[in-house]
Amino acid sequence: MTPSVHPQAPLPTPTVPAVRLLRASLVTVWLGTAVVSAITHRTQGDALLRQAGLSDDLWIQALIWGGAAADLLMGLALWRWPGRYSAWAALALMGVMTLTATVLLPHLWLDPLGSLLKNLPIAAILVVLATQHEPTQTTSTA
Repeated sequence: MTPSVHPQAPLPTPTVPAVRLLRASLVTVWLGTAVVSAITHRTQGDALLRQAGLSDDLWIQALIWGGAAADLLMGLALWRWPGRYSAWAALALMGVMTLTATVLLPHLWLDPLGSLLKNLPIAAILVVLATQHEPTQTTSTA
C-alpha cells in the first residue's frame, strides 16, 4: 500500500493588525538594540569583543558603533518604509551580524538567554513580511 500524498495547504495570510504588530516588534528590536549598544559600548560590547580575541580599542569601538548605527538605520527603515525591501534588507543585515557573531563567539548559540538563537524566529518573521503581497495604494476621487 502506498501512502497518499496530500498537497500542503498554503499558509494563511496574516491580518493587517498582525502584520503591523510584527513590524512594530521588529522596529522595537532594532532601535532598542541600537540604544543598548550605545549605552553599554564600554562594558558589555567591549567585553564580548575582547572575549572573541580582539584587543585593539579603536577596532572594538568601530565594530560596536558600526553595529549600533546599522541597527538604528535598519529600525528607522523598517518604521519609515515598511515593505518587502526593508524586510529583505533586515534579513540580510541580521544574517551578516549573526554570521559575524558565530565566527567570533560561537558559544553564543548555547547562551541560556538565546543571544543568537532568537534570530531564527526573527528571520522567519522577516521572510513572512518580505513575501507578503503588498496592496497597491489607490486614491479615491469620491
